[in-house]
Amino acid sequence: MPAPMVTPPTGASLQRLAEQSWDRIAAGSVLYYEDERWTGEQLAERIRRVAGGLLEAGLQPGERVVVCMANCPEVGITYAAIWRAGAVATPVLFLLSQDELRHVLSDSGAVLVVTTPEFLPKVTAAAAHLNDVRAIVVAGEPIPEQAKAAGLPLLPYAELEVAPQARLVDRDPAGLAALLYTGGTTGRSKGVMISHNALSAAAWAATATSYDEDLSCALLPLPLSHVYGLMVSVMNLHAPGPGTSVLMRWFDPVSWLELAQQHRVNVSPLVPSMLQMLLLQPLEAYDLSALARLTSGSAPLPAQVAEDFRKRLPHVEIAEGYGCTETAAIISTMPRGQVRPGSVGKPAPGVEVRIERPDGSAAAPGEEGEICVRGPVLMTGYWNAPQETADALRGGWMHTGDVGRLDAEGFLYIVDRIKDLIIRGGYNVHPRDVEDVLLKHPDVVAAAVVGRPDEKYGEEVVAFVQLREDAMAVPADLVEFGRRHLSAVKYPREVRLVDAIPLTSVMKTDRKLLRAMLAAEAGASREQQGPAG
Repeated sequence: MPAPMVTPPTGASLQRLAEQSWDRIAAGSVLYYEDERWTGEQLAERIRRVAGGLLEAGLQPGERVVVCMANCPEVGITYAAIWRAGAVATPVLFLLSQDELRHVLSDSGAVLVVTTPEFLPKVTAAAAHLNDVRAIVVAGEPIPEQAKAAGLPLLPYAELEVAPQARLVDRDPAGLAALLYTGGTTGRSKGVMISHNALSAAAWAATATSYDEDLSCALLPLPLSHVYGLMVSVMNLHAPGPGTSVLMRWFDPVSWLELAQQHRVNVSPLVPSMLQMLLLQPLEAYDLSALARLTSGSAPLPAQVAEDFRKRLPHVEIAEGYGCTETAAIISTMPRGQVRPGSVGKPAPGVEVRIERPDGSAAAPGEEGEICVRGPVLMTGYWNAPQETADALRGGWMHTGDVGRLDAEGFLYIVDRIKDLIIRGGYNVHPRDVEDVLLKHPDVVAAAVVGRPDEKYGEEVVAFVQLREDAMAVPADLVEFGRRHLSAVKYPREVRLVDAIPLTSVMKTDRKLLRAMLAAEAGASREQQGPAG
């Protein structure tokens, strides 16, 4: 593989890059999905036809199209067709509630929604009486009868594909390519504006650090309707040659193992909760000899999970990376052959990382502070939110809200989210420190730690724990285990056993839900006690 450029290429829209790269990579590229097999040439033709169908449906340059679908080939086809038509892709996870989806449709001013039949009732209800939405495109059959009577025009996806192949509608590379909505963990979700240049730079950086001739077959279980999936869909535009992709509709550990064995998969992007699910399976019963690298992102990877994987599959590299929606999914990547346990790698090519003290000055190597980022991958800003944009991009750096440190060699370590910090008796407690210790207990499968209000200490440390099926431990055992391995400030005074740790729609630990549960219990307790006096 040629040595990567020092700075990512800019100055070409995504549709222009696609036009330039299709002839180079299409001939040998293959996509497998369930019982389907699609060549690169077939996918390129479908993209051109769907773009033509979108233009015939009245889509104008710069207009937003919401894509709310489970994983299928049509997701990537739709993104590329939207760009070819000069419009803006707005991916939405199908797990969003009707109210959350309505907020995205209304705030973005989307004119079209592309979905599949199983989500159509929710989409039609969310889009009802919104003046901007002109039609809903439905990929797949059958269309539910109740949706047909909902009032909005329904356009079968197959009708888009009978249109003549569209000529490219070029756009300013610095202009808007995607409008992505954050998870809304601190309030209403915000639209993140990602330019053609930024998305291309992120995909180029990921390709330059992860692609190699012996990593030519990738298994893709992550949702394409998320920022990571959007970036992955652009990576082939920068690939030096063709490759094979195996797409999962959604993640299931047994199916993942079967597909990895069947297709001789080399590499797969995962999130920590997926790795934990795989560890519960008989990994050794499958032929995973072709597997060389698993990448982990979206949330911190517990050290014990990584260690257990390395013990059971010593030939597989477990590499953490780091990114966020505002940086088009990439900030740091782990160089091949240089995995450093606990680190999320080095800044991706073209990306600068700075650790900032509370006073705004740069921290020294090894010193903790807020992770700040700049470079071509950065968002343009938040949609219709100039003040929030100015706050996030102050001083020319994107302030992530994450606490981390850089070592002397430039490797980045994530400590925790600033907003997840627990302050107990004036001392800082990072949930990840407590979770990593609890996961060392042989009976623990997963753990999530949050703070609950406490009159004496301000906050108290509470751990939610999922045990193995044959576990014998009780909460008191785990409190004692924490006390032995953590300082007096950090160990959890309360452990709650749960069937499963709740996850968000992108499979991150849902700390917001856990904190809400504790707050609701505290409120109910105060009501039962009645007024003081």
